[in-house]
Amino acid sequence: MAQLLLLSSDPVAGAALPALELLSHRVRQIRAEPAQLVNAPSADVILVDARVDLVAAKSLCRILTTTGLDAPLVAVVTEGGLTAVSTEWGLDDVILTSAGPAEVDARIRLVLGRQSSEQPSTRVQTSGISIDESSYSAKVRGKTLDLTYKEFQLLHFLATHPSRVFTREQLLSEVWGYDYFGGTRTVDVHVRRLRAKLGDLEQLIGTVRNVGYRFNVDEDDSLAAPRTRSQA
Repeated sequence: MAQLLLLSSDPVAGAALPALELLSHRVRQIRAEPAQLVNAPSADVILVDARVDLVAAKSLCRILTTTGLDAPLVAVVTEGGLTAVSTEWGLDDVILTSAGPAEVDARIRLVLGRQSSEQPSTRVQTSGISIDESSYSAKVRGKTLDLTYKEFQLLHFLATHPSRVFTREQLLSEVWGYDYFGGTRTVDVHVRRLRAKLGDLEQLIGTVRNVGYRFNVDEDDSLAAPRTRSQA
């Protein structure tokens, strides 16, 4: 089951792709406007309603692809709209608004599979956090975090070893390296800054009294470990 984000200005929820109502994927719909993208929820696949205003839909797709989109982008079009779609849109696929449940489900699986083969092990997604090792960036619910290099390394290391407790000395060794001569207090400082930037997800970095720190997997998250694209 995938998390789908549908960008559509149709007041009727799900009208762009009715077949989704017959599938088990989770669907969130927001208005197809650039301003709405700022606080858009994270998703495995983004669907753009291009049934009516093809110019606006193309512009929205280009904005998505130029701002570091980390999910496959699919346009929902009418049969007549197919003639307007080109590589300039930056799409991973197109789906006819009249497509049946089996076709829609297959196309979702295929775009996720292609994304996995292109980026087999550079992205970790868990507990509301998406970490892209190739670009040294991290996002919380789709919003990019302003992290320093060491903050990113610390978050990446902890997230890829969920629930495992590390002492401050171990973290210094793994993240800062054996040749680092600073004290363990630098770990506490970086953890404090990282928690502040994680906001309401700060509890994901837990403190084990008299031992060190660990990455707490969100209980509401169905994952037992970080998920890479190849596991989607």
